[in-house]
Amino acid sequence: MLDELRKIGFDVGCYHHADALLSGAFPGAVEEIEDTLAAFKLPMSSLVGSGGGETEGTQRLRRELSARGWVKRTIQVEKTVVTFEGTAGKKSYTELDRATVASLSHEIDHVKSFEAGTILLEIEWNNKDPFFDRDLENFKRLHADGAANIGILITRGQSFEDNITAFVKRYAENHDLTSLAALMDHGLEPTRRQQNDITKAVTRAGDFATGWAAAFVSDKYASSTTNWAKLEDRMRRGVGNPCPLVAIGIPSSVIIED
Repeated sequence: MLDELRKIGFDVGCYHHADALLSGAFPGAVEEIEDTLAAFKLPMSSLVGSGGGETEGTQRLRRELSARGWVKRTIQVEKTVVTFEGTAGKKSYTELDRATVASLSHEIDHVKSFEAGTILLEIEWNNKDPFFDRDLENFKRLHADGAANIGILITRGQSFEDNITAFVKRYAENHDLTSLAALMDHGLEPTRRQQNDITKAVTRAGDFATGWAAAFVSDKYASSTTNWAKLEDRMRRGVGNPCPLVAIGIPSSVIIED
């Protein structure tokens, strides 16, 4: 499943028979996800200007999914105790009391229901990696409660991690960012701490573009943030089991120079 994404560099992993379930029961969902992600582009200026947080590009991705019906939903699961008078098996009973003894809400960013069931989808672009545990636990619980059939997680792919420093360096070179003052003139505003880190990195590297790229990526895309390696590790360890799960990593090929 999702072979079209694999062909253009996306990382894709299917777990707990998610691939069989998608192909057999949710072909429409596969087509929508492939079409949306295949068209996704991330301008380098947006990536750098965001400071590493969720960019305008990833916000557009969310809007595109929402336009296709993948919308934010709060799913509330309640446990109710009902007391009857009479014999239920003989249908000669009267309900005496009904009380909710437990209630748990789950907010999911993208939910879509199909004829065969419901799929949950979360995008973790640049959060702390424990957010993966939260998402997978939500998927697991909602699957166990019959509220969801598949969970999908989208994050930064391995090629993105491998190449982002080179992209940032090239951006600096293309825009003549040769000093902290040039960064400011370009509209970028590193904090005092970030300026100190950049200065140290530039001294070590011997040139501004290399040093700034290293400092920027280290500060904004640290290994402790959500990325493909962190997600794949959790999937392989069985986090979220037995919910059918799909992991998708966005590659560096979506980045466009501007």
